[in-house]
Amino acid sequence: MKKILVTGGSGFIGSNLVNYLIKKNHFVINIDKLAYSSNTYNKPQNKNYKFFKLDINNKNQLKKIIEKYKPECLFNIAAETHVDRSIDSPFQFMHSNIMGVFNLLEVIKNFRKKNKKIKLVHISTDEVYGDIKINRSNEKYPYNPSSPYSASKASADHLIKSYVRTYNLPAVISNCCNNYGPYQFPEKLIPKMITNILNNRPLPIYAKGQNSREWIYVEDHCEALYKIFKKGKIGESYNVGSNLNLKNIDLVKMILKIFKKKGFKLGKKVKIKFVKDRPGHDFRYALNSKKIFKELKWKSKTNINKGLNNTVDWYLKNKKFIRSISKKHYSTRLGLKI
Repeated sequence: MKKILVTGGSGFIGSNLVNYLIKKNHFVINIDKLAYSSNTYNKPQNKNYKFFKLDINNKNQLKKIIEKYKPECLFNIAAETHVDRSIDSPFQFMHSNIMGVFNLLEVIKNFRKKNKKIKLVHISTDEVYGDIKINRSNEKYPYNPSSPYSASKASADHLIKSYVRTYNLPAVISNCCNNYGPYQFPEKLIPKMITNILNNRPLPIYAKGQNSREWIYVEDHCEALYKIFKKGKIGESYNVGSNLNLKNIDLVKMILKIFKKKGFKLGKKVKIKFVKDRPGHDFRYALNSKKIFKELKWKSKTNINKGLNNTVDWYLKNKKFIRSISKKHYSTRLGLKI
């Protein structure tokens, strides 16, 4: 049974990936510091799962775990991810997303001197490419990050590529578009809208809702990451997208329509509310994912209607998930403190 280590395995994408890997019959080691957005709801109850509460900046403990379990692959999903929070308070983003990755690279580099069988799959973002006004960004597009969050992710990508070239470290980078699905913390757009509908609250959208984002169902992303682990070429980057872009306003209207079709009675306060835009808000992200389709034979399977229906159904059936989260971290979270 192959052992796989997932850093940030209690986050949204991480918890979905952990479940995916367990189903693939892997022994999964999850390292997570359990920050405010971590998922402690319905944790895996499986003999092939081991959890360690740990910050990836704890280099000594990280080293001990890797040396003990000798994982064949390390998926790094540990990161601070919310753009608004990075504008409010950028330090933690630099600490986790840059220094944390540096520690991982150093531990892997030293571990390989004893055991070469380890591969790093680093999960990055489409935001490193910046605002894509026309066409779609492929892997050769220059990085042009706009926020402290995307700059920290871009920095990590560059650092990893330098370790591949300088130390021959076996690493691959994935740059994915916006994810949605079960277990997502309700500060992000889709779960924010769903939970506000469930709680009879307004639906805040930046500016006039014309910003465009590409969306992928999280299970499709997990499948892509597994393909990258199995067949991804060392030193390469792979864009992971659905080729589907939606304006934020149209996405919210789709969610409202799904609730209505399910017979859910909307509260009087459930209305779209436009709020002041955030600084440096990119207008459009759009990935060209032809490379992963051509080289690794992967493409997204879940269309947006099915994915959103699945997501709404999950939140309707798992209201305890929201109740398990402290409201102070998300109930008023949209917009900036500055």
